[in-house]
Amino acid sequence: MLPLSRGVKAAGTIKELPEDFVVEEIARNGAVLEVDRGCGPEQLGMASNPGGGSAVFVMQKYGWNTLQALKAVAEGVGRGAGAVGFAGTKDRVSKSVQLCSVFGADPDRLKALRIKDIRVNGAWRGEKVGMGELAGNRFTITVRELSGFDALAGAAASTVTFPNYFGAQRFGSRGNNFEVGLDILKGSFEDAAMRFLTEIGNETNAEAMEARRRLAEQRDFKEALGYFPKHLRYERSMIDYLSRFDGAYANALRRLPRSLLLMFVHSVEDRIFNMELENMIHEGHTEPRRGDIVCRPDPVRFYDLSARERCTGDDCEGYIVGNILGHTTQSPTAFEKEEMERLGLSLGSFRVRGMSELNCKGASRVMFAPVRGMECARSGENGARLRFSLPAGSYATVLLGELMETRRGG
Repeated sequence: MLPLSRGVKAAGTIKELPEDFVVEEIARNGAVLEVDRGCGPEQLGMASNPGGGSAVFVMQKYGWNTLQALKAVAEGVGRGAGAVGFAGTKDRVSKSVQLCSVFGADPDRLKALRIKDIRVNGAWRGEKVGMGELAGNRFTITVRELSGFDALAGAAASTVTFPNYFGAQRFGSRGNNFEVGLDILKGSFEDAAMRFLTEIGNETNAEAMEARRRLAEQRDFKEALGYFPKHLRYERSMIDYLSRFDGAYANALRRLPRSLLLMFVHSVEDRIFNMELENMIHEGHTEPRRGDIVCRPDPVRFYDLSARERCTGDDCEGYIVGNILGHTTQSPTAFEKEEMERLGLSLGSFRVRGMSELNCKGASRVMFAPVRGMECARSGENGARLRFSLPAGSYATVLLGELMETRRGG
């Protein structure tokens, strides 16, 4: 991904420990869900609803990813993983605080839970928390083994916006989410299933690599159940289905969580967005121009995507808004049209024939996102601490890539 910044950068290690990457959600009213601090609905501008079907709670976690932590919490109060709701996902290598819910749970039971490295900072009766019900996130990041503090401090002080790329995590640990999603959009369910089961890009487990290679060569699903590693639960579920229903690849894919299937399809939208953003940077199109769609800043939500307008003059202000393509997208750009043609797609492709539960309407996203409250201070002899706030959906790791050359710890 082409950065805006040029020249020599600082370099350092991030995410060596979970406490090096602290993430605190910012509620829709601008309140921060702070680490180790109790919180109730009144602080977040929410109404407690004694008749609500869910227990809403503030979860603080350390060394868990969001879905794993919520599964443990739900089981702790006698509910299944399907009962949970959350405003945003947080990485495993982090210490994070976030707004969540469990349908049918008792808030008092949540407060009394004792799960290692998970803490409930408040719970009350209300409605299910949905994805995106937050304004943004505040990050406090420790950089270790840093060289070039002055360069980092200078870059931090001058950064007010940055390219709003989707981060690498959107494209999967094996790096093939995009290809699987492209197969699904084209209706090539067999190719999508086999790609998910057998590709070994970025695979680090030797047993898993051998199992994937063997299945690719033999395509014997009944035999594969005997040698596929037990930790590959999703793969084994698909293989079990295909061993009983030969050729039913679409239904085999449905053995995966819908959230994962949607991630595959969304990765196609995300890749096209990233490529258009990269092209804009390459062309020097980093400020609004005549003809661009822009949205205005918002004091709480960073910007207001609901108030969009087209620039008609040469003195445009605001944040450039781009498309996340879907079947309802009204005005794809010339770049997007060319890219869809190159990939063998159309807007209609995002209405997935044979798997309508994966239909994607499309959305909007700012091309260059604002950064608020940037602070940079020394930490120890060769480290630094950065603190800043970003709007929901923007990636701290992408911003860090603008400020410095990063190495992943651990």
